[in-house]
Amino acid sequence: MTLYFLLKFLHVTGAAVLLGTGAGIAFFMLAAHRTGEPRTVAAVARIVVIADFLFTATAVVAQPVTGLLLAWNVGYSLLDGWIALSILLYLVTGAFWLPVVGMQMRMRELAAAAARDGKSLPEAYRRLFRLWFAFGVPAFAAVLAILWLMIAKPPLW
Repeated sequence: MTLYFLLKFLHVTGAAVLLGTGAGIAFFMLAAHRTGEPRTVAAVARIVVIADFLFTATAVVAQPVTGLLLAWNVGYSLLDGWIALSILLYLVTGAFWLPVVGMQMRMRELAAAAARDGKSLPEAYRRLFRLWFAFGVPAFAAVLAILWLMIAKPPLW
């Protein structure tokens, strides 16, 4: 096994984890939200927050490390168009993802409090969910765009 193969394997695995965890989290949070049940939302949000810290955060750290090492190993410049745009989109993804984690933690707390008090999900939760969804769409789209750039390597400039 060559260093190139190992780095590429780790980089592709990290990308799959980011995409898969993001899609899974979005699906489960949306499904829980649609039930309108505070206990369900609280339980799913609890697991989602753990998954975000365990899987997404690990991949978020691994991706730039493996990407930089891979570019160095192959001899790519970080200023190559597709790499530079990928880095920019990665930063955009992070700018949306970091607040989303905080929103998930707050939604978990609001849902748990509603379940404990025997109440329905409060309006503060519903506002946060709409914001969470609005932040998730561009973050997920940016990840898809990064994957396309990594596969296609188009000459941009």
